[in-house]
Amino acid sequence: MAAKCTHTCSDCAVLACRSRDESKYPTFCLTEHVDEKLLKDVVEIYKEDEEQGNIARVSAGIEGEFYGKLTRVEETIEFIKRMGYKKIGIASCVGLMNETRIFAKILKANKIRYYTVGCKIGAVDKTEIGVPNEKKLNRGCGHESMCNPIMQAKVLAAQGTDFNIVIGLCVGHDTLFLKNTEAPTTVMIVKDRVLGHNPVAALYTANSMYSRFKKELKL
Repeated sequence: MAAKCTHTCSDCAVLACRSRDESKYPTFCLTEHVDEKLLKDVVEIYKEDEEQGNIARVSAGIEGEFYGKLTRVEETIEFIKRMGYKKIGIASCVGLMNETRIFAKILKANKIRYYTVGCKIGAVDKTEIGVPNEKKLNRGCGHESMCNPIMQAKVLAAQGTDFNIVIGLCVGHDTLFLKNTEAPTTVMIVKDRVLGHNPVAALYTANSMYSRFKKELKL
């Protein structure tokens, strides 16, 4: 890829790569300047790596058959079934355990085994990893358990889950879980308490009512 390119895909309004319409590629198009050897090597991964290739093909099949028809929950169930996963791991925020229970019931109704681990597993106080009392939600008025995403990942690995699902882990905590998980993983719910766990709403309203972004966007 061209080293001096200062524009990226988010600067493109054409997106001609979807249909490989080369006549419409902008001058900075990353596809136009892609490292051909690297691209060829990556395509070979899909062809030669059984797990990654199967994930790519099954995902594309579900997209082609159900685009705009199934919810994220339904797509996830369909993906699990088509991939033949036998045991599903759920890394859940304890604050969204009610939502996790509902999803677990759906898995059970579909005869899919699951194992859920909440983020506070171990009940380790935040101060044990260097979080000062003044940075705790309770400001140091008693014990406050840390979120423990690395432990969640370790427990699910010990349980032998072959596919993991993240439900509502905080920003950063989800990063640690994804870094340490041993099984392929997807995200069911992204936490955003201000917007009812719908973070894209901030982007949809960035040009209108969500005034916090007006200064940054110079509106």
